[in-house]
Amino acid sequence: MSTSTNRAVVEQPRDAQRLEITTKFFRGLTDPTRLRIIELLLDEGEQSVSELVARLEQSQGRVSSHLACLRWCGYVSSRREGKYVYYQVTDERIATLIELARGIITEHAEAILTCTRM
Repeated sequence: MSTSTNRAVVEQPRDAQRLEITTKFFRGLTDPTRLRIIELLLDEGEQSVSELVARLEQSQGRVSSHLACLRWCGYVSSRREGKYVYYQVTDERIATLIELARGIITEHAEAILTCTRM
């Protein structure tokens, strides 16, 4: 086997892994509840679980499950204060990403809304 052939075989899994990670990254934001949590934390700042439950009008278990996912993947972090757990967006680049998405949506809302391929 030539060196270029070996390199192609070695690089393909990295590309596949990068694509899988990128897909999972965006999938983390595709769930309406997770996205709403991120937006609430960005727009209103740190929130407790009970505040998020009230705002989202969903069960504590469901909200906690989404928060665990967001925390595991590094979108949010938490801190405990007594019996309360507070969440905040961990990485400001998430705010930038959401702002970029909102700008793109503003310009292409009708096309996105009527797309039958997604």
